[in-house]
Amino acid sequence: MADLETVYAALKKIMLPYAEKLDRKIDRQDELHLDTRHVMKNGQPLWFGGVQIQKNYVSYHLMPVYVNPGLLAKISPALNKRMQGKSCFNFTAEDPDLFAELAALTESGFEDYRQRGYV
Repeated sequence: MADLETVYAALKKIMLPYAEKLDRKIDRQDELHLDTRHVMKNGQPLWFGGVQIQKNYVSYHLMPVYVNPGLLAKISPALNKRMQGKSCFNFTAEDPDLFAELAALTESGFEDYRQRGYV
């Protein structure tokens, strides 16, 4: 079994730079959850993303790709294979190339949210 804590640490490192500009709801050894300060019609903050250790993998959630699916247009087939649902990527091992691509996608997502006035 892969060392999920190591995978989590690497993925958290991608998400963490945005924590200073967002609302850090949860920051534990097994989960990071970031909300925007934008309040939706239902009174809840708009979620930006997070990283969480699950039973057999680590999930990387990135809501901007749900809000704007066009952000996914140029992702590689390898990263696309990691997608679960519309905004989640699952990993069982470190993958520097995919993590670099995910970091660029996260940056694009943050910029998209910024342009929309969400951050």
